[in-house]
Amino acid sequence: MLATADIFLFEDFRLDRQGEGLSRRNERGVFVPVPIGLRALDVLCVLVERSGNLVSKEEIMAAVWGRTVVENANLTVQISALRRILNKGRTDGSCIQTVAARGYRFVAPVTRIECAARIPPVGGAAVSPRLALVVLRFTNLSDDPERGHFADGITDDLTTDLSWNPEFLVISRSTAFAYRGKSLDARQMGQELGVDYVVEGSLRVTGSQLQVNAQLIDAESGAHIWADRF
Repeated sequence: MLATADIFLFEDFRLDRQGEGLSRRNERGVFVPVPIGLRALDVLCVLVERSGNLVSKEEIMAAVWGRTVVENANLTVQISALRRILNKGRTDGSCIQTVAARGYRFVAPVTRIECAARIPPVGGAAVSPRLALVVLRFTNLSDDPERGHFADGITDDLTTDLSWNPEFLVISRSTAFAYRGKSLDARQMGQELGVDYVVEGSLRVTGSQLQVNAQLIDAESGAHIWADRF
């Protein structure tokens, strides 16, 4: 049985609600856990999940503290703790915007990733998890920049075809395209997206010939599992 587990990426941070909590990318590009209190983490989850929208103080407190009666100062303390963590090294203001007398808004761009989390079935019967993979945008190696649209079309078709296979869990196109232009290796992407494999490729036009290269990469080891030319 599979359930949806949400992972949020923003700036150098990774927020995993069901896994490592909050982590930050270090100088080597590796995500390292950030020490953070449970209440502060819960507040952050509420704000990030509704990124760009105003969230009232009452909504946050109801989501985090439930029916427990607490003072507004408790929320202020948690917001201050979050700002100390998130604003470190930031030069253009805080990720968390205060809307006077109303609430807070998370203003940093957020990428949401939905991935499969395995849940033990009732009775202890074994269930084989689906293989998770992401299809990266194919690179246009031709001189004609217009071929970039064709490369996007190949990427879309391959993403759709693989999604039809019930054995695969395929990361959405919009999430995959968010990695365009980023110099991350397969292992880093595997860690961020929670995938087993990365599919990447390129196309090149020479005269009347179109050549497409595709590779399947193990996200854990970074090794090429399969490659072919068409």
